[in-house]
Amino acid sequence: MAAVNHDRGEPGRCPAPGHVALNAHLLSPEPGYRNAGVSQYIYALLRTLPAVAADLDLTAYVGAGVVDDFPGWRVCRSGVPGAHPLRRILWEQCVQPALLWRAGIDLLHAPVNVGPLARRCRLVVTVHDLSFLLYPETFRRERRLYQAALARWTARHADRVIAVSESTRRDVIRLFGVPPERVTVVHNGVDAAFRPLDSRKVREFRERRGLPERFLLCVATMEPRKNIPRLLEALARVPEAPPLVICGGRGWYYEAIFATIERLGLRDRVQLAGFIPQAELPLWYNAATWFVYPSLYEGFGLPALEAMACGTPAIVSNASSLPEVVGDAAILVDPLNTEALAATLARALQQPDLADHLRQAGLRRAAGFPWSRSAERTAQVYRAVLEGAGDV
Repeated sequence: MAAVNHDRGEPGRCPAPGHVALNAHLLSPEPGYRNAGVSQYIYALLRTLPAVAADLDLTAYVGAGVVDDFPGWRVCRSGVPGAHPLRRILWEQCVQPALLWRAGIDLLHAPVNVGPLARRCRLVVTVHDLSFLLYPETFRRERRLYQAALARWTARHADRVIAVSESTRRDVIRLFGVPPERVTVVHNGVDAAFRPLDSRKVREFRERRGLPERFLLCVATMEPRKNIPRLLEALARVPEAPPLVICGGRGWYYEAIFATIERLGLRDRVQLAGFIPQAELPLWYNAATWFVYPSLYEGFGLPALEAMACGTPAIVSNASSLPEVVGDAAILVDPLNTEALAATLARALQQPDLADHLRQAGLRRAAGFPWSRSAERTAQVYRAVLEGAGDV
């Protein structure tokens, strides 16, 4: 196992009070589905926490390929690829505990469900969702079993659990048996880059990408929980609908998506754009006529918030956390009811006044979710745990 290279400071130094470490090994330096979701959450913490946690000493453990320095953090590079699950898990469980002790870490933040079984410091864990328990058929067996066992153990033994939504908080309390007072909601945020863009810039982007003037957009990793086959079936029932563009990398069990496109004869009405870099996503949202997100289950549902922040009217699932995130600023629909999804889509396309209303409502709603607020709440959790306090 590769040794950790401490870019700043010595591993045996005397720690400052409140020395917090973040295991950032799931920060992905490569394009693809691993660069979405939890990777963006980790990146946001690395970028925003120093400004609101000047009283804390911050250390980040990152994996192979991550070259950023992240001002305000002492960056320790393990050389372990985050995209290699077995090597990463071995590092987290066998190497990380010794490094934390040697560096004098007071608190470890495990930002994605699982922390080390052995540790001498306090532990905060972020639970993003419990889809591996609620929708086990949508996961590969080995991943489902690992998450079910280790995430449950971590949540029960952590000093504090951060849930990214009230929906996820309820799931953690109900399915993991964690006392309610140890589970704190800290909503995700939306980056300032997601905003309405200049119309000329958006028009040039459409032309450059060969996109039509009107199109539907779905931003989602291609995996079963995103419910894309039902979206395709709904599209087939609305022949007057504009084309559908799906932006997202291939995750797992995505073959049904291609099969549905062929079965319904939708090859000319669906464009699979693949994984889109984060810096380009605002252009896609701005260029779209409607954003459609029929996911079966989300711990938070960041794409819906990003779309609203760009002023794109949205149709989203009424399941799990999504109503909590979008409020009354989007149309909610049953993700299991293909007919209802098709009817909602048809009505929405015929009501330009509704689209205008939702653009304004979405902008107002998204403005309430800045990453700076998420960072502030996360730092409050750290301090409460370090001080042995109760609620935050």
